[in-house]
Amino acid sequence: MANRYVRVQATEGQVYYGLLQLSREVQVLDAPPWLKGQLTEQSLTPDQYRLLAPCSPSKIVAVGKNYASHAAEMGTPVPREPLLFIKPPTTVIPAEGDIQYPAIAKQVDYEGELALVIGDRCSHCTPEQAQTKIWGYTIANDITARDLQQQDGQWIRAKGFDTFCPLGPWIVREINPGARIQTFLNDIAHPVQSASISDMVFSPEVIVAYISQVMTLLPGDVVLTGTPEGVGALHVGDRVRVEIEGIGSLTNMVVAGKQPPLKEATQQVASSDD
Repeated sequence: MANRYVRVQATEGQVYYGLLQLSREVQVLDAPPWLKGQLTEQSLTPDQYRLLAPCSPSKIVAVGKNYASHAAEMGTPVPREPLLFIKPPTTVIPAEGDIQYPAIAKQVDYEGELALVIGDRCSHCTPEQAQTKIWGYTIANDITARDLQQQDGQWIRAKGFDTFCPLGPWIVREINPGARIQTFLNDIAHPVQSASISDMVFSPEVIVAYISQVMTLLPGDVVLTGTPEGVGALHVGDRVRVEIEGIGSLTNMVVAGKQPPLKEATQQVASSDD
């Protein structure tokens, strides 16, 4: 089995990076692994930590419509260049964290994706250089408030709610180019999404190189590579699981989000603009 790099919080509150063993014991590193963290003599037993998202990115850069089949199901052509958007770091939650369904949204969709973790500063890179900047791979779920995406005409609000980027459960260094990505809902055995990551329109190194022409990617940043066809609605109480061969599975529950105290304030702003 490939090494599984994790980020955990000990019961005393400290956050560590480490290597997850088959026993679920974590061997602690003295720094993030992409910053050349070395194994220490410290280890944590399963009852001494909780699993966090495997990195703490300064930004999450995502690519839309990077599978032709998904572009088709959305009724749009395949973009000629990678279609970029950003999710804020506050969207990140770990495996088994709760996805909060916003009270103002009427349709919230799952989007299982392969996520890249950047290991070195990346600016104006070629695809060949960009490949060396990809430190590892994990799983993401690009949760989207679809009705707000269509309503707004841009994607910041629809993609940016707190908890809208489940990430994890760990990072692996390598992945088979033909690995399968699948998404499952609740106890249904048949996946709602199933594709090979080789079906991407733009490959990971091309995506990273393209992003690096626009903004500098920093160690620990995350790049989402797009979702295949089969996206669909989530409901409060649903359990969604994204699996990628060679990595594992990312599972999260959907819960009701807080009722926003903004309705009256929004009405006041609207009336003041009249």
